Amino acid sequence: MNKILTLLALFFSLVAFSQEEDAGLLYKDHVYIDDLKSVKFYPSGYLVDLPVLYVRDPVPLVLSFDDVSGDDIKDYTYTVVHCDADWTPSRLAQMEYVDGFDEDRIENFEYSFKANSVYTHYWLNLPNEFMTFTKSGNYLLKVYEDEDEKRLAITRRFIVVDPQVEILARSTRPGRVSKIQTHHEIDFTVVHKDFDIRSPQQEISAVVLQNNRWDNAIAGIKPLFSRLEEQSFDYQDKVVFPAGKEFRYLDLRGLRFKDPKLKEVTVDANNRFYAQVIEERKRGNAAHFERFDINGNFIIENTDERGRILIDAAPDGQINFRRPQAGVDYEADILHHLESEYVDVLFTLYSPTEMFEEDLYIYGGLTDWEFKPEFKMVYNPAIFSYVGKVRLKQGYYDYIYAAVSKKTGEADFEVTEGDWHETENQYTVLLYYRPFGSRFDQLIGITEISSRN
Repeated sequence: MNKILTLLALFFSLVAFSQEEDAGLLYKDHVYIDDLKSVKFYPSGYLVDLPVLYVRDPVPLVLSFDDVSGDDIKDYTYTVVHCDADWTPSRLAQMEYVDGFDEDRIENFEYSFKANSVYTHYWLNLPNEFMTFTKSGNYLLKVYEDEDEKRLAITRRFIVVDPQVEILARSTRPGRVSKIQTHHEIDFTVVHKDFDIRSPQQEISAVVLQNNRWDNAIAGIKPLFSRLEEQSFDYQDKVVFPAGKEFRYLDLRGLRFKDPKLKEVTVDANNRFYAQVIEERKRGNAAHFERFDINGNFIIENTDERGRILIDAAPDGQINFRRPQAGVDYEADILHHLESEYVDVLFTLYSPTEMFEEDLYIYGGLTDWEFKPEFKMVYNPAIFSYVGKVRLKQGYYDYIYAAVSKKTGEADFEVTEGDWHETENQYTVLLYYRPFGSRFDQLIGITEISSRN
């Protein structure tokens, strides 16, 4: 008996050690090294989708990024951590959720060519012949620079789903009158005819994402009403999101034949590209303007050298950027990454006066939904505008402007963008299940809807 207790203590101490070994580790999408740019993580062929793997029929996920340091090839390694629904490490040992190696090198890389910009492009497919996943739930992908020193480089969230239930969701007008014109409310029902949930309040919880974002997710939602084979999550004024407005866009795919939103594109003596976006205005009090967007995401593409990506405009207004064949090998897409330039892009937002209580940021998927220092704008009183210069790779970008309080760090989008209920947003509902005695949260259901549905 004492031997068993000793082994169990050793087992859990090893799990705890593995969870705390990375100084500065954040359990979210984050880039830790400044020289790593254009990080993308998505299901193969689906360029703006949430990174989701299905247990029975997984479409592999693709991680890609550029190292713009100009140094020689570097050793990048990766591993994964299983997490509970709240994105804290689960109590599982890695051998319980990984089949294969617990760590491996990123072997795929190519140098940029036909481009003045010098960088090395890396990519990785998950799962692969060396690493597959055996448990559903939340996962954190960790990428390290230097196999020996293990310098943390990139973290990315992804989820593995084992569908056991049906989720019926809909977007509706909020119950509170003051939010009817500015917010979306999500109601949903979980149907589990062939799946036994004995204690719904203790065993299941839901998370709702807006536009594949985790930073403003509504989590820990318990059923409001329970029936024998059905759980209702029909709350009033609880699962409610500000609707925002359609995202602003930057089409940087063509430098020879620029988009009309680019005021100018120039090249200096060192063959470095510069682009200036036309002056933009705050939209807080402006009427809603209908425009197809990609809900804050971005893609990498070069139309100077290659044909455009196929674009599907769905009836609900959602744009789907995709390759000609979904699920194809990443090599079929790589030329868009290797031939593309990095461009210094100047953004300008007109403001008659400076906002002394807030800092202004460019914000969206291109910033990992973080307020990054390099995306902070400064006020130029000579032109009554905020300006910011950002280095971006050729591609198509959605973004918005965020006013962040200097005192609280809270973001205010009302003054810069505004909210309108007609805005099209995508919502994802996730259902987690943890029966009595289990050591981790299973992910047993997922559904996606548009606010137009």
